[in-house]
Amino acid sequence: MSSNKKAFFLNKSYRIKFLILFLTVALIVSLFPDGESIESEVTVGSVWVQEDLIASNSFPIYKNPEIYIQEKKKASQEIYPVFQKNKRALQESIDSLKVYNPRLLSLIDGELQKSPSIFLSPSSYNAFRNLRKKENSSVAPNKLNPRRIFSMVEQIIREAYRKDILNQLYNEISKDSIAIRHGNFDDIEPKWNFQDMKIVRDFIASRAGSFSQNTLLNNAIIEYINHFVSPNLIYSEVLTDQEIKIARDKISPNTGIVNENEKIIGKHERITPDAKLKIDSYRRIKAEKQGFFNNYTQLLGKFLHILLLLMLFGIYFFLFRKPIFNDNLKILLIIIIILFICLITFLFHQLNINSPVHLLIIIPAASMLLTIIFDSRVGFYGTVVISLIAGGLRGNDYSFAAMNVFAGALSAYTVRDIKNRAQVFRSFFFIFIGYGISVLAFGLERFEPFDIILIELVFVAANALISPVFTFGMLIFFERIFKITTDLTLLELTDFNRPLLKDLAKNAPGTFTHLMTVGSLVESAAEAINANPLLARVGAYYHDIGKIIAPYNFSENQLQDENRHENLDPGESARLIIKHIENGIQLAKEQLLPQEIISFIPMHHGTTVISFFYEKAKELYGEENVNIDDFRYKGPKPNSKETALVMLADACESTVRSIQEPDLSKVENVINSLIKNRVADGQLDDSPITLSDLKLIRTSFLNSLIGQRHKRIRYPRQDEMENQKNE
Repeated sequence: MSSNKKAFFLNKSYRIKFLILFLTVALIVSLFPDGESIESEVTVGSVWVQEDLIASNSFPIYKNPEIYIQEKKKASQEIYPVFQKNKRALQESIDSLKVYNPRLLSLIDGELQKSPSIFLSPSSYNAFRNLRKKENSSVAPNKLNPRRIFSMVEQIIREAYRKDILNQLYNEISKDSIAIRHGNFDDIEPKWNFQDMKIVRDFIASRAGSFSQNTLLNNAIIEYINHFVSPNLIYSEVLTDQEIKIARDKISPNTGIVNENEKIIGKHERITPDAKLKIDSYRRIKAEKQGFFNNYTQLLGKFLHILLLLMLFGIYFFLFRKPIFNDNLKILLIIIIILFICLITFLFHQLNINSPVHLLIIIPAASMLLTIIFDSRVGFYGTVVISLIAGGLRGNDYSFAAMNVFAGALSAYTVRDIKNRAQVFRSFFFIFIGYGISVLAFGLERFEPFDIILIELVFVAANALISPVFTFGMLIFFERIFKITTDLTLLELTDFNRPLLKDLAKNAPGTFTHLMTVGSLVESAAEAINANPLLARVGAYYHDIGKIIAPYNFSENQLQDENRHENLDPGESARLIIKHIENGIQLAKEQLLPQEIISFIPMHHGTTVISFFYEKAKELYGEENVNIDDFRYKGPKPNSKETALVMLADACESTVRSIQEPDLSKVENVINSLIKNRVADGQLDDSPITLSDLKLIRTSFLNSLIGQRHKRIRYPRQDEMENQKNE
C-alpha cells in the first residue's frame, strides 16, 4: 500500500474513529470529580424539589473545604518558632578559648609551624605576632601583652552571654515571640528578651575596639573574640513542624453530626448554607461506603455518560456533516478542542479559591473556533455538548452548563458570517451579555448578595476578553497544523493583490475576466442550492491559473485574429491545452494554496474531451486513427457541489460568450445543452448534485448570463466611431 493510500485509509478508517472516541471518553472520565459529587449539584438559594432527604445512618457534617483549609492555615500561623537552649554554650566557649590561647602563643613564637587550622586572617595573625615581639623587647610592667588580652577576651565573652543568643536575626523570625523548649514544655517569650548575633557582634566591637591605639590589633582582638562566641538558642525546624502538625490535626473537619433517621432537608425547602453542608456530607459518606462493585458500576456510569454525549455529536456529523464524519483529522481537531476545555475545567475545579474562577473557563472560545473552522451549526451543537460535559466535570452543575450554552451560542452566532479576523473581537460584547444575563438570573434565583453578583460579572468580563484573544491565536495554529481552510482563509484569497491573481490580470487578462465572471455565476448558484458560495467563488478565481504559463495558447487571451492552433497538429494543441491543468496545480502548490482550492483545477474539466480538436483530428486522420484518450482531461471528476458548479459555469460562460447576438432563447438552449451533456457524460456522478439542484442552477446561470449580456442602445454615430481609423 502506497503512503498516499495508507494516509487516505487512516483518515477514513472506522477503527481510528472508535479508537479516538474510546480514548477521549476515558480521558474525560479520568478528570471526573470524586463519587460524592456525581449526583446533581445543589446550590445555596435553590429549592430542593425531590422527596424529603432522610439520613439512613448517622454521619458527621463536614465543614466547607475552603473554610476547613483556612482554619488549618490559621492554626499553623499561630504556632511560635521553637528554639532549643544549649546550656553549656558559655562554658564550651571558655574551654575552647583556654585551649587555643597557648596554641596561638606557640604559633606566634615560632614554636609551631603556621597551619591552615589557624582561623585568624593574615592581618590579625601579624598583629598578634608584632605585639609578641614588642613584649619580648621591653619590660614595661603595664604594657599590653597577649596574656592580658586573653584575660580581657574571656571577660568580654562572659559579658556577651549575659543574655541568651539567638541563632537567627530578629528580621528572620516572623513572630514577635518564640517558644523555648524545656523538656516537654515550651516557654513563650518575646524575642526582644534575647540577643541576635548582630547585637552581640556590635557589643564585642564596642568593648574590644578601644584596647589600644593600634586599629589592626583591635580588629584582631574582635576577630578572636567572635570566633568563640556562638548562639545558645538554636531554632529547630523539626520541632516547629511537629507543633504545626499537631495544631493542624487538632482542627476538626466536622462542624456537627446528623443522627440516623434525621431529616436532612424537606421537599420544597430552600437550600441554606447549613443544609448544603449536610447534603454534601451525606453524599460523601455514601461514596466512602461504596464497595468495589459499586465503584466499578459508578465508573461505568461515568463512561456511558460521556459516551452518550459524544455519540450525540457523532450522530449529528454522520447524518448532516458527512465530510467531517469521514475525515479523522477533523474529528481529532474537534476532540482536541473538547479535551482542552475539559482540562481547564478540571484544573479550575481543583483550585480552593473563594472566587468564581469557574467563570473563566473559555467555552465561548471553543464555540467560536468550531463555528469559524466549520459552521454555526457545528459551533452550536459543539457548545451544547462541551457545556454539558464541563457541567458534569463540576459535579453536574446545571447552572454552569446552562450559562455556557447561552454565552457560547451567542459567541458562535457572532462569527457565523465573519469577514475578517479582527471581527472576532466584536464577540466580546455578546459573550459578556450572555454570561451577564445568566449570572444575574441565577444570582437572583439564589438570593445572592449584589456584591457577589458584581464579582461574578468582573470574572465574566475577563472571560469575554480572553475568549476572542484565545480564538484569534488558536485559529492560526489550527489552520496551519491541521491544514484547515476557513472562510477567513478564503476571504484572504479573494484579494486581487495576491500574486497569482495579480499575474493573471497582467499576463492573461482574458482569462482573468473569464474567472471573475465564472466566480459571479457560481456564487449566485451556490446560494440557490445551499452550497458554500465563498468556496465556489474562490475556486472559480483559481481554477484556470495554469494559463499564466502560456496565456496565448487560449483564445480569450489572443488579442489578434491569428490563432496559433491553426498551424498546429490537433494532438499537439490538445496537449498544450491540457497542460494548463498540470501547470495550475504546480503553481497552486508553490503558492501554498489550500487543497480545497487546488481540487478545483483538475475537477473543473473532469474527464471531458476537448471536442474541437478531437473532431478536427478525426477529419484529418480518420476516426479509427485517433485515440480519444489523447484528447481527454485526466480528471478527477467533481466530488462536491462547488467543484461541479465551477465545471458547469466554466463551460456555460465560455460558450455563451461566443454566441453571436445572444438572446434569451439562445442562452437558455446553450445552458440546457451543456448541463445535459455533462450529466450524460457522467461528469457529475461523483458530486452530490441532485436533479432539483440542476434546475436551480439552470435558472441562476440564465439570469446571470442574460444580465451580463443585456442589450444596450447604440450611441449616435456609433458606426462611424467603430470604423474610424487613427491617422
